[in-house]
This record gives sequence, structure tokens and C-alpha cells, in this order.
Amino acid sequence: MSLDDVRLVPLPVRSDERGSLSFLEAGEHVPFEIKRIFYLYGIAPGQNRGAHAHRELQQFLIPLAGSFEVRLDDGRKKATFTLDRPDQGLYMPAGIWGDLYNFSKDAVCLALASLHYSEEDYYRNYDEFKAVYGA
Repeated sequence: MSLDDVRLVPLPVRSDERGSLSFLEAGEHVPFEIKRIFYLYGIAPGQNRGAHAHRELQQFLIPLAGSFEVRLDDGRKKATFTLDRPDQGLYMPAGIWGDLYNFSKDAVCLALASLHYSEEDYYRNYDEFKAVYGA
């Protein structure tokens, strides 16, 4: 996979005088079967999350509240995305190094994952990741 496979995905919005509702469906908005859901919140100022890549796992990140930035690296190219809209998610295929940072005080990041947790799926050492995916 490469950064060319990463994409921002608009989510449907239904709004009326009561407020707004957004939704997503596996296979429609999320290109994988969802096996795990987790969320990040209460991130102290200046703290980062992520700093790893996955061998097989795909992710879909949604900023439910606040904002944060996602720096991605496929071993050859880098790109940064600002996530600040709950009606838009970021699809990350396997083989992409990701760093989440610059969290606003009220940030909540919902993460949908294609696999159950397995430590063996992680690259936690950037040099090891770069040796596999770098040009």
C-alpha cells in the first residue's frame, strides 16, 4: 500500500432543527469489515499517539469532537491530514506509518479497525518499518 491509497471519506449528514446525524456503513463508507472499535480522548497538551504502522490492519479515523493532525508515511512519501469534522473520516490501509498529534483539548478520535488487537501486527520501530517499506 502507499499514500495513494489513503483517502478522506465524506460521511452522510442528516440535519434538521434538532441537530445533525452522521453515519457510516462497513463496505459502503468503510472499505473493510469492522472487527474492533476504540477511541482516544483526554490527550494531554503536547502528547502524541500512534507512532506505529500495521502489517495487515486497516483503520478508519473519525474526529468525533475537536481536532487533531495525522502525519502519514508509506516509507517513500509523507502527507499530513487535519481531522476536524465529524462528518469526514480518514481511511488508512495497512503498511502506513501514522503519528497523531496536535490534539485540541476536547478532541475525541474514534478508530475503526479491520482486525482484533495483535501485537505481532505492529511495526513500532521506524527503522524496521522503513527497511520493509522504504524505497
